[in-house]
Amino acid sequence: MDSTDLFAMREAFNRDRIMLCFNGPISRSLIEEIGNALRNYLEAEHVQPSAAMDVFGAYIEMTQNIRHYALSHGYAEHEATATVVVAHKEDGRHVVSAGNVVELADGRALVERINALAKLDKAQLKATYKEQLRKPRDANASTGAGLGLIDIARKASEPLVASLRETSSGRGFFSLRAVI
Repeated sequence: MDSTDLFAMREAFNRDRIMLCFNGPISRSLIEEIGNALRNYLEAEHVQPSAAMDVFGAYIEMTQNIRHYALSHGYAEHEATATVVVAHKEDGRHVVSAGNVVELADGRALVERINALAKLDKAQLKATYKEQLRKPRDANASTGAGLGLIDIARKASEPLVASLRETSSGRGFFSLRAVI
């Protein structure tokens, strides 16, 4: 294994104001433990409770979606990984970013959906949320009702940003960024 320059990594994290970073296999218990650490950090930083809940909610939604996706696609543990970064901005807002390996078609559809949400204003997002809430849900569906992503978009102070990079395995790496 090559030597990792932890000092350089630390300096980069400090420069980018990264307060939490995780890269690896993601389990339900790990999501909870990192969530507790995030909650404690936000409390120690005296972040307003409503803002802290929004940051925490975005983190939970993103990581649970990654875990559910990996499980529903039967990914092996080394494929069922997440990269999660939470940073704070100088203006008091927080950036919650998460990424994972996806099938290319799924990634493209998700980027398209997020780009469509990014074009909506707050009133349109609220209407979209209510419309999605009213839609009948297929009891056999393996995914949620789609409300979580819309909720993140509603709470974000900037439009969501998504990207997809094709990997050498023929899959893609999907990334989502929300400023809360």
